[in-house]
Amino acid sequence: MREATIKRVTKETDIEAKLVIEGSGKAAIETGIGFFDHMLCGFAKHGFFDLDLRAKGDLNVDGHHTVEDCGIVLGEAFRQAVGDKAGMSRYGHFLLPMDDALVMCAVDFCGRPYFSWDLHFAEERCGDFETTLAKEFFYALSYSAGINLHLKQLNGENAHHILEAAFKAFGKAADMATSMDARVSGVLSTKGAL
Repeated sequence: MREATIKRVTKETDIEAKLVIEGSGKAAIETGIGFFDHMLCGFAKHGFFDLDLRAKGDLNVDGHHTVEDCGIVLGEAFRQAVGDKAGMSRYGHFLLPMDDALVMCAVDFCGRPYFSWDLHFAEERCGDFETTLAKEFFYALSYSAGINLHLKQLNGENAHHILEAAFKAFGKAADMATSMDARVSGVLSTKGAL
């Protein structure tokens, strides 16, 4: 079973996460930021990942360190859990509608980080979550995991719907990319290495 447990402690945050790639979508999330917990649960449920993530951060300052560091930890968990990527599909994509929102996510678990973001929010907050922090989370995740990650908003006005579509689309795309394919011998690369 492909899984990883990562613990990261700094002066700003204390985070531990367990990620199971071949999961069923079970999530136990506690970050102290309710809306962020909701988004991570949606990611896990729709990606069929089991995710247990507990974070204590300096929320008396704001949510930035907590959200960004959760991205770092989840990215490290992905990197460790997929291992050498032998037999893995590598690429994944999903176009997810959520009421007025339509968000596209594409990923490549290539070992070379790249991040492209094209989401826009009229609202500054969704509950206790600053909408600008979503970009920080996905950026940190993509670089920590070593994945090429593109998120693009094709439609939408409601920030809650846009963000939920983005997290769920990432879950679906990551599920596709991390799935095993019996046709793949070694890694899916003409170079023979990722």
